[in-house]
Amino acid sequence: MNQDVEVLVAGGGLTGLLLGIACAGPGLEVAIVDPADPAAVLDDDFDGRCSAIAYGSFRVLVALGLWPEIGPWAEPIKEIRVADDESPLFLHYDHGQLRSGAPLGYIVENRVLRRVLIERARSLPSLSFLAPLAVSSVNTSAFAAVAAATDGRRLTARLVAAADGRKSWLRRAAGIPAVEWRYRQTAIVTTVRHEHSHGGIAVEHFLPAGPFAILPMTGNRSSIVWTERAEFAARLIALSDKEFGAELAARFGNFLGAVKPIGPRWTYSLGLMLAERYVARRLALVGEAAHLIHPIAGQGLNLGIRDVAALAELVLDTRRVGLDIGDDAVLGRYQRWRRFDTLLLAAVTDGLNRLFSNSIAPVQFARDLGFAAVQRLPPLKRLLMLHAMGLVGDLPRLVRGEPL
Repeated sequence: MNQDVEVLVAGGGLTGLLLGIACAGPGLEVAIVDPADPAAVLDDDFDGRCSAIAYGSFRVLVALGLWPEIGPWAEPIKEIRVADDESPLFLHYDHGQLRSGAPLGYIVENRVLRRVLIERARSLPSLSFLAPLAVSSVNTSAFAAVAAATDGRRLTARLVAAADGRKSWLRRAAGIPAVEWRYRQTAIVTTVRHEHSHGGIAVEHFLPAGPFAILPMTGNRSSIVWTERAEFAARLIALSDKEFGAELAARFGNFLGAVKPIGPRWTYSLGLMLAERYVARRLALVGEAAHLIHPIAGQGLNLGIRDVAALAELVLDTRRVGLDIGDDAVLGRYQRWRRFDTLLLAAVTDGLNRLFSNSIAPVQFARDLGFAAVQRLPPLKRLLMLHAMGLVGDLPRLVRGEPL
């Protein structure tokens, strides 16, 4: 019942699975421990969300050899249109304005990502995918971390990666404080089918209660992320299918012809959380264990993917020269590398949500001026496009499309 590994990943969500694959692919001994039953998380009713995979994250998936299984289910984002309530002004991002001509990103259903990642994790000889199983305690020393699992086994590792989500037990057990608050908003997520093709165009329509996002999926389908005031969202979810469809269509508009919700509806409470530190002794926080941001720009998973790319690069480079992958110096470099990117994006998404989720006339006028200014300054607009694509800053090798 004892197992020695080099990296123990606590949490088998999208970020945890990707980190385990990134480290085990080149040969590190890795264990992923997740309390959820894989059969349950692969069920179609488990999670109705889609993820916006920024172009930089697409490069990560290509470099890890995962895209051939994901690509057929992914819809390229060719354009993004950002509109402010009833204002005639809007921002228009077009991939054709970039020299590369590459898509701005892709929309992929989370169930597709989860299925592909679990299948790859199970295929790697140096990766143990232990689920359903939970970590009950972790003790660290100058030499190793020893985790006790709920089935009685002990796992000894050089490094523990906490990928156990926004309520991370490992973060709290390590005594890492977090700044956090809840927005008075709930995201309603569902899928719609529409009469006309979306043409690969994503729409972000800012309404007083919050953004209404229309994300292009394969076929004549779009994923809806509808942010509403929490108390009103509860009433919307309780409506009959016909009544809910009418409310959704009123916000969607008729630019794609007749629109009809298909499949279940899900709700997710929205909040912001930033861990004050990303590391402790032999512990690194990744993904939502370290940060949670508003989905207004669809960047939450992309932040986690950049965490994975940075940590995997540092761990593998350190291991190749025969040094300790859980050393404080390695973890310190990881924290410095990832902290600025996260703080910047958290500030931007929080500020955008507060700026746009109101109908105050002077503020609305200022927003319109900002839209007009960006639209008239092509260099600034290209910079914003590249930032949304995850191609700005000190990029890990995987984000540059280079192998580890």
